[in-house]
Amino acid sequence: MTQPPEPEPGTHGACSELAFDLLEWLGEQPESAATIDETLRAVAAERRRLLLSVLEEHEQELTLPDAAEEVAQCETGKPITELSAERVANVYISLYHDHLPRLVDAGLLEYDQERDLVAPASF
Repeated sequence: MTQPPEPEPGTHGACSELAFDLLEWLGEQPESAATIDETLRAVAAERRRLLLSVLEEHEQELTLPDAAEEVAQCETGKPITELSAERVANVYISLYHDHLPRLVDAGLLEYDQERDLVAPASF
């Protein structure tokens, strides 16, 4: 699958331009409308997109606490040493209770609860 076009940041009407570019790109894809809708719902939240990016970057499974640290770093732009334990715990809790189940249900991630490991889904 090819990548969607990159929007120009900070341009007037960037949101509408992105929407129309995305619609055009999606129209060229062979996936069904239902699959596209499910995928868009799964990646609608920035935190879910960050988790997917972190796992893609590492190309291996991570513990959910380690993934939460990396997501918190991405969200804040700060190194882990500057993040409070409370901030990382809040990210972990939201990943565990909200974002991770949605990504697992969409078939994008796998989660081993006994080992608290998260990994990209096997294709």
